[in-house]
Amino acid sequence: MQIKSLILTFVMCVFFFALKSQSKGDNKPHEKSFKSERKLRKEDRKAAREKRKEEKAEAKRIKEHHKRIQTKEVRKRMKRSRAKAQRNHDHKRDPFFQRVFRKKGKKASKKSGEKAPKVQQY
Repeated sequence: MQIKSLILTFVMCVFFFALKSQSKGDNKPHEKSFKSERKLRKEDRKAAREKRKEEKAEAKRIKEHHKRIQTKEVRKRMKRSRAKAQRNHDHKRDPFFQRVFRKKGKKASKKSGEKAPKVQQY
């Protein structure tokens, strides 16, 4: 009988403490004021702006380092190829004098006016 009363008091204590710990907090969601939300958004924007600024500076340092370790001839070649790539991207033609004075490659001579067949025959 004494064991049953001991177990019963133990169970009652556990329920009592469990109910007491649950009743402390409010079940309503915590509402933030408009000013505090605005302040948090402003801080987030500022942190994001700083992060973008740091990333941009890092990219610039990397680009400058890459440029600095190249020789003068390589830098000139990089500049020309960058300009050509930009022209291709914009779908523009080469400048007029480059088109006129371009070195022309050797043309393959055709044998006695034959045309190559379009379809390969077996």
